Amino acid sequence: MDDNKLLIDILKNQVTPALGCTEPGAVAYAVAKAKEILDDEVKKLNITVNTNILKNGLGVGIPGTDERGIVFAAALALVIGKSEYVLEVLKDTNKDSIQKAHDIVNSKIINLELDKDADSLYISVEAFGRKDKSKVIIKDAHTNIVFQSKNDEILMNNDYPLPEQAKESNPSNEIKYKIKKFSFDNLIDFANNVPLNNILFIQDGIDMNLLLADVGLNNNIGIGMGKYLNKNVSNVYSKAKAYTAAASEARMSGYPLPVMSSAGSGNHGLVAITPISVIGNDLEKSREKIIRSVTLSHLVTIYVKVQIGALSPVCGCGVAAGVGCAAGLTYLRDGNINQIKNSIKTMIAGVTGMICDGAKLGCSYKLAIAVDSAVDASNMALEDIFIPSDNGILSESAEKTIENLAEISNVGMKNTDSTILNIMLSWC
Repeated sequence: MDDNKLLIDILKNQVTPALGCTEPGAVAYAVAKAKEILDDEVKKLNITVNTNILKNGLGVGIPGTDERGIVFAAALALVIGKSEYVLEVLKDTNKDSIQKAHDIVNSKIINLELDKDADSLYISVEAFGRKDKSKVIIKDAHTNIVFQSKNDEILMNNDYPLPEQAKESNPSNEIKYKIKKFSFDNLIDFANNVPLNNILFIQDGIDMNLLLADVGLNNNIGIGMGKYLNKNVSNVYSKAKAYTAAASEARMSGYPLPVMSSAGSGNHGLVAITPISVIGNDLEKSREKIIRSVTLSHLVTIYVKVQIGALSPVCGCGVAAGVGCAAGLTYLRDGNINQIKNSIKTMIAGVTGMICDGAKLGCSYKLAIAVDSAVDASNMALEDIFIPSDNGILSESAEKTIENLAEISNVGMKNTDSTILNIMLSWC
């Protein structure tokens, strides 16, 4: 496959609309699919998820409602969920469906369990009707359905272990893994030279995320962080920080508008897109330059996420989308290749220790911190100020630095998620 076409396909696969937090949305997607396969009233629903899904779905708002959490999202999916909407599966929510979802929750037919042995993103849904049963399994990515069955008939089965080295060559595996074949030089070259018409769809995400930022800034949503930051804006960079935080606050509160995600996360999409859009507009950069800058931001975000995993102990808004944002901001302001790569390394030197303790309103502050750090890393890189390669986990190449980051997250922090979840469950 032509490299340009492959990268465009990766972008289209990984940059998609999402309504509300991605983790309860993914569970709702699986529930809707199981309900459709069953084709009957669901009398009992068993949901099993891995640590990360439970951690991120525990306390986050469900779009269009005042409710939180995976169980309510699943109940709502039983009422109005349509799998064809994918991560916008709950977009038809209304007052009647909310009341029916409450009735389902109160009936106690939904059982949510944790699979402590699942070491990557995992959602299993079993739906039981009057006579029939169905099962749907999602693995490794929020929309990656690998198994479907009805009664004893297997309708789809791609659920088998795949060694890391085979991910890129196996046609059934997600296309995102193919980004590993590219260097950052390749990604920057793509951003420079891909025909603009092939990436115009990136503008949809810019428009979508700026609209949600406007909602957060002009409505009484969440704890008022976006409004606070906006009140204290002193320059275009603090304005970008306020807009990003406000959009996240609206999203985490469950405001019923979609966001354009990046690498499987709506909050990643906000960091990868919003600061570059706000700063680009204020600096009167061309529409084309902003689109190309956001494109690079997405690609770097996806590259990092493939290395650290779809869900991780480290905050992907900082160490993935924040890194993408730093690269995109440096590109936006005409940084050269070395400056772009140095902004990536400096960003990783600064935010690696940011943990992910679940999706919630407080994520809006982490997004604000990520934007702050990305701006600083980019500003310094443009003046050829960067953290030396012999510092900490950094390496001579940006690619190797990200591999080091992935080892910290995947190996060194193996028990971190379980510890975080135990703390979170103590107040439930």
